[in-house]
Amino acid sequence: MHPILAGMAAYRDELVAIRRDIHAYPELGFEEVRTTGIVADKLRSWGLAVTEGVGLTGVVATLTGRRPGQGAIALRADMDALSIREETGLPHASRIPGTMHACGHDGHTAMLLGAARYLAEHPDFAGEVHFVFQPAEEGRGGAVRMLEDGLFSRFPCDAVYGMHNRPGLPVGQFALRPGPAMAAADFWTVTFHGTGGHGGSTPHLATDTTISAAHFILALQNVIGRDVPAMEPAVVSVGSVNGGSPFSPNVMPSEVVITGTTRTFSDEMQALMRRRMKELAEAHAGAQGCTAEVECHGLGPVLVNDPEHTTVAARAAAALVGEAAVDSAFRPITGGEDFADMLRAKPGSFIFIGNGVAADGSSHALHTPHYDFNDDILTLGASYWVSLVQQELAGV
Repeated sequence: MHPILAGMAAYRDELVAIRRDIHAYPELGFEEVRTTGIVADKLRSWGLAVTEGVGLTGVVATLTGRRPGQGAIALRADMDALSIREETGLPHASRIPGTMHACGHDGHTAMLLGAARYLAEHPDFAGEVHFVFQPAEEGRGGAVRMLEDGLFSRFPCDAVYGMHNRPGLPVGQFALRPGPAMAAADFWTVTFHGTGGHGGSTPHLATDTTISAAHFILALQNVIGRDVPAMEPAVVSVGSVNGGSPFSPNVMPSEVVITGTTRTFSDEMQALMRRRMKELAEAHAGAQGCTAEVECHGLGPVLVNDPEHTTVAARAAAALVGEAAVDSAFRPITGGEDFADMLRAKPGSFIFIGNGVAADGSSHALHTPHYDFNDDILTLGASYWVSLVQQELAGV
């Protein structure tokens, strides 16, 4: 066993307890008061310099190595939960109705805490490590909020690294890639306005929002096939359609609201999708005598890993599990991640750690009611962070 893994094993029970405690009391973005209290208290008890309130509810802790050197890196974990009702039935299941850690941020937080404790007790590195505990990753702009609060000016660093668990990837394996690795994500809302009317007696006197909405949804799918180049990946999906009342089937609604998401892998394609969405909504609204409002909320740009730092990250993982267990050419995924904003401010890399696969080949996906972070990877993830620090801050 690698010495880091052997040393980290002593912290396993504590990391499991921390992770399950955070899991039982999940908090949404910018509401992570209890979670940040746990994080800050633990870090201070291990002797780190702690700053709270970075980006509203973020925490940053700094540790200086005992070897000579001026380098500095930042390691980031996210802390927030999701508005999902948990259905795992586990003893540590969420005690907050309608809220759960369905993405594993409880585990991410515990892994980075484990690394902080290990490095505090074994500061055999050169320079500084900043442990960044970020709020509000799930669509509420936590990364941007920390950056606007001076994250990298207050805590200067040469590179920033992130990590996320991946269900379906076996325990003991890692995956990453240089270049674009995760998609730019937009949430959008299109609202069609019309007069509404009586659908039985006087439909000819109404402007029909439902026809505008129906044609818009169909036309939107054609953007992928006819506006996006064939070799450019892009996704557009409708998430909800709301208008009228099931108790008034003879009433034509005066308003129909459609929401959805788009995923792209370049700024150009993100802009194209936004432009075409607006053009199509307005065109199909106008064809029926209606109007349309289009709102796009960007959740984060394309996540682009720096090639040099991705090589360092792969080497740090391979030192623990061997090169064969590190997929360095992982296919890009259309999931979004606001760590991309940090990677636009500093070079770095984002890696996936396997959350496991059941014996029948199945796994509970992220953002689902039956998902749970795998405690068996807590010490491995924490060890990866330590290995990365040793790779990046070896000194001379």
